[in-house]
Amino acid sequence: MAVYAVDFDGTLAQTRFPEIIAPNKKMVAFVKTIQAAGHKVILWTSRANADLENAVEWCRQQGIVFDSVNEPLPEQIARWNNDTRKIYADYYIDDKAMTVADAEHIMDEILGIAREFE
Repeated sequence: MAVYAVDFDGTLAQTRFPEIIAPNKKMVAFVKTIQAAGHKVILWTSRANADLENAVEWCRQQGIVFDSVNEPLPEQIARWNNDTRKIYADYYIDDKAMTVADAEHIMDEILGIAREFE
């Protein structure tokens, strides 16, 4: 079993914050498929209060019920005897995500530019 942390705005849904415009059908299908395969899914979003409640309800209407929302899974909190506040997942899916390879590439570019001025 893997744990997936999935963002809402720009990932599960097309939005014009706080308005929810349309589902990202492939991502909605992806989440439903991995849940059906026994994986856990955490909604990982900056939304709060009524905006968060609207997003969770919208997802429920799409057929997605999360194992956790903006916090570690209950079994993780129990295992660590603490809510670390940092979401633990095996995979993080976000429209603004940067991979380690992306960061390394940027660093190579920065260092390359810096070497030109030596």
